[in-house]
Amino acid sequence: MSINLTSISSQIDAAATDGLSGVEDSLAYRIAEVERHLHSYERWFETAAVASGETHVADRIGDGNGAFVLDADNDDWGTWVQVLGSNDTPAVAGNVKYDLHRIEVSAAERNEVYFVQIALGDSAGAALGTEDYIEVVFKPSSNQIDSGPVVVQARRKDVGTKAWVRCKCPGQNTATMNLFVGLHEYEG
Repeated sequence: MSINLTSISSQIDAAATDGLSGVEDSLAYRIAEVERHLHSYERWFETAAVASGETHVADRIGDGNGAFVLDADNDDWGTWVQVLGSNDTPAVAGNVKYDLHRIEVSAAERNEVYFVQIALGDSAGAALGTEDYIEVVFKPSSNQIDSGPVVVQARRKDVGTKAWVRCKCPGQNTATMNLFVGLHEYEG
């Protein structure tokens, strides 16, 4: 039996797919997910002008009260700061998934290395326990912040999943940093 690869290739080229509204984890779904990640609109968040518990802690940039402020403890991780509440996503109605994509550090108290953890879940502790967190290293060129956004790699989460951030500045007793969070959203 011979296989006509030209015919198969033509069928694949001509086939329409449902993309992110199709079968989850199918080849077409995965390709659409990558395509959407690379060619989507990014949305950015700052502290909410009027926060409400753990449901609303972030507003879209330009509508809130500025950057989220983190503070490292004495050569240890600082307190978790919630940066997304359960009602803060979707940013665009109808989207059902999101992934954190970048953070923009707008101020840093020290010209030192900062470690940053971003936890995704009902609580930061629960997210650490299930390994649902991201770690990044940030080093300002100066304490005047002359660097660009920091790319973070995250798995997609259901909209409504809370996000928490904390920092550590090794060898330092307190070290603040201010940041904004950016994300991509998906329709499926």
